[in-house]
Amino acid sequence: MEPLRDVDTIEPLKQVYQFTWFDWFCLWYPPGWLILFNRHWQRYNSDPDGWNWLEYSLFLIPGGFYVALLIRWLRLGCRLPLPQNEQFDLSYQQHFSEEILAPIINHYFRAQLHETENLPTTQSFIVAMNHAGMCFPWDFLSLGYLLSNKQPGWVLQPLADVSLFEHPWLIWWLPPGWAKVMGGVRAEIGDFEQAVEQKTILLYAPEGLRGPSKGWQKRHQLETFDLSFMRLSEVSSIPILPVICMGNEYLHSLAFNIKRLAKRLQLPFLPISPLMFIFLLFPSMGVWAARSKLDFYIQPVYKNAPVTEISPGKVRSRFYQQAQELRDKMQNIIAMQRG
Repeated sequence: MEPLRDVDTIEPLKQVYQFTWFDWFCLWYPPGWLILFNRHWQRYNSDPDGWNWLEYSLFLIPGGFYVALLIRWLRLGCRLPLPQNEQFDLSYQQHFSEEILAPIINHYFRAQLHETENLPTTQSFIVAMNHAGMCFPWDFLSLGYLLSNKQPGWVLQPLADVSLFEHPWLIWWLPPGWAKVMGGVRAEIGDFEQAVEQKTILLYAPEGLRGPSKGWQKRHQLETFDLSFMRLSEVSSIPILPVICMGNEYLHSLAFNIKRLAKRLQLPFLPISPLMFIFLLFPSMGVWAARSKLDFYIQPVYKNAPVTEISPGKVRSRFYQQAQELRDKMQNIIAMQRG
């Protein structure tokens, strides 16, 4: 992982990407969201293997994405797109947030922060948030956008499953390396440890993939928390900020996970829902989600008791106990908010 430049050197953002009538149409028409993502990338990055205008136009008609995919594959000489950039680019993250995410998050998801008096003043901490929806991670993108607007000096990076970086389906959907350029940290212990050592705010789902893949029937129930973030918080003396997201469970309503087939296809989850029939006709809707108001409730910084045990087994048990105690507290808050 490349070290980040000092946040004090970040210059004020000057908007460069200007929306045309076509961009506004894509924002209104769900199959066009993927076009927005890729057109914005091509404005700031070299993308010789990327989608072109003919292929974009095919996204907008039923079944057209498959024809566009075939055309692009033949155009590339029957190979996968090659990555052009795989390093975190803070400047591009800011441009994407202000020029693409802003209208979606502010007007479509109507996302809001609550209880902001609980935000810490430090520039390095771990945000632990419930994750749901079984779709593109709009809850984490929205939280990152809102926090960066609340405190412009903060650098935020989400922890993401490995499949978001290298699965062949995503390599065709989004430019190769997109997740890394946007600040994504691979959900592997080595990358996790490096991230918490830097001056960054890490957006973390302690449920792991169990959160979004739990399905509609458990949408309000938190799964078991991983203990890794508790250990890293203790070792690196980095505070944990719990955040409750309400509304993310409706980003993909009535979705159930087909676990066995997902495992065979090497996917983090494979939802089945009424929306999936539309998705089969318009696969470019993979970055879209249903309209749901997202409310984020900032909780006081979690203060865990120092771990004094010496035995590795007892240390692990203590961290696990602390992680589940935090889970229980967050579960109670979710119940109160639903209340």
